Amino acid sequence: MTGGWFRAYAFAYLLFLYAPIILLPLFAFNDGVVIAFPLSGFTTEWFAAMLDDPPLHDAVRNSLIIAVSVAILSTTLGVFAARASTRFLFPFKAPLMGLIMLPLVLPEIIIAVSLLVVLLGLGVNLNILTVILGHVLVCTPFTIAILTSAFQSLDRSLEEAAYDLGETPFSTFRLIILPLVMPGIISSFLISFTISLDEFIIAFFLAGTQATLPVYIFSQFRFPQAVPVIMALGTILVCLSILLLAIAELVRRRGVARTGTNAGGFL
Repeated sequence: MTGGWFRAYAFAYLLFLYAPIILLPLFAFNDGVVIAFPLSGFTTEWFAAMLDDPPLHDAVRNSLIIAVSVAILSTTLGVFAARASTRFLFPFKAPLMGLIMLPLVLPEIIIAVSLLVVLLGLGVNLNILTVILGHVLVCTPFTIAILTSAFQSLDRSLEEAAYDLGETPFSTFRLIILPLVMPGIISSFLISFTISLDEFIIAFFLAGTQATLPVYIFSQFRFPQAVPVIMALGTILVCLSILLLAIAELVRRRGVARTGTNAGGFL
């Protein structure tokens, strides 16, 4: 009896959580401008309208530049931090790692306002670069969490054997360690890319006049005639996010099958 109630609760929770996402493509292909039932008819004109919207194109370009830059920087920093935390002992290791992981538990609004105050106090102009810095601060803890698991699963005897055979620390890291943690690196890259692409609060405060895609979407909801186009855009973004997460999980599982360990699991 308890199991039946638990399954019913889980189903109701998932339905409540994902119902808006299920409804999104319905309204994206709806012929009417008003987002309501009953549906007027089937159309693809809202997807075509996205091609004739230059501000949308600029927002997409800005978001892609930011997301790719953040994914590269966050993953690189995550590799260094995860390697250091799992392989070496150094003073104040626990407090330093806790400080790096702090953005995971801090509200983003606090982070965004704090960064805004600091950057304006330093006289820095708000642009794409400031958004990249803010997103790297938020995404790096996620990459560290993924890559720490990948580095912890490594057999240290492989590294020691490479040293015994005459390899340098750099060549050992490049030829032995890096290929083994590559599934975790790819997973952290895709996760960082997805988080940065979808992030709104930090971009809203730090983008200045260069709007990102989430900021552009937020601004368009003031105009009822633009809402169906946003529904179509949201459908594409949801599909893209699902695709990236599926690729990340596929890469992770292939890494698990190859090494026999949970290299960078996050799902």
